[in-house]
Amino acid sequence: MSKPTLSDLQAFMMVAARRSFAQAAGELGVSRSALSHAMRGLESALGVRLLHRTTRSVSLTEAGERLLTRLRPVLTDLDRALDDVAADDKGLRGTLRINGSEGAIRHLLQSVVPRYLAMYPDMELDLVADGRLVDVVGEGFDAGVRLGEAVHKDMIAVRVSEDLRFLAVASPRYLRRHGVPAVPDDLRAHRCIRQRLPSGKRYRWEFARYGQTFAIDPPGALTLDSNTLMVEAALDGLGIAYVPEPYAREALARKRLVAVLSDWCPFIPGLFLYFPGNRHIPAGLQAFIQLLRASGSCG
Repeated sequence: MSKPTLSDLQAFMMVAARRSFAQAAGELGVSRSALSHAMRGLESALGVRLLHRTTRSVSLTEAGERLLTRLRPVLTDLDRALDDVAADDKGLRGTLRINGSEGAIRHLLQSVVPRYLAMYPDMELDLVADGRLVDVVGEGFDAGVRLGEAVHKDMIAVRVSEDLRFLAVASPRYLRRHGVPAVPDDLRAHRCIRQRLPSGKRYRWEFARYGQTFAIDPPGALTLDSNTLMVEAALDGLGIAYVPEPYAREALARKRLVAVLSDWCPFIPGLFLYFPGNRHIPAGLQAFIQLLRASGSCG
């Protein structure tokens, strides 16, 4: 069996990512027919079919999915090794890919990103805001940023923000009409703006006080999948929302929203940047971590 070439494997990765021979060929700078021929040669070399082809679409076979899963971290590590060699010789360069929630990416943009780009003009930052808790290694990221309680114990974690809390907030107009809840159980008589998680489940509101903890799936006719939209809905008087405090901070300061049940809203570990400890840390990520620690954004 002839061994596949690195260029063939990289081409397969591009086809798998774009699900289109035309788009993949355009990005690779080759003709569509040449790319199709290369993929057939790869399948012949491996002795398995990797791609389902129709006149309209391209999808991966089961074997193609397995190859993609194994190949992605290998080629990512190769790119990082080449970037590190270039960095040692010519200064920091390459691409740093970080996945995080929308709020986490926003925090990075407001804190360390401007200084990082100014200090390392040859670096490219690829920041992906994703509601899902992804496998950063399996999906080709250098690191992720999430709340500390969501970070797996086998990851190295670097603090990005101070501890934070979720707050129940509502507009003054809503509270004048419907009253102010005194304890979490009072929410059952209110209109609550519920949140749909990326998994499809609804988020249960969590409260704690005096050693007691409560997790409530509150009633409400409106469900959203964005903290930003939940704040906007609360501003419009549509009900009580339960969101991370940074999302509501400006509206609270301007008294357009009021926090309720504050005594029942404990602080939780804030945002952490995390990455696997059993793999080489690319130079770009090392520099990013150093800036995080030096900037004071990590507490």
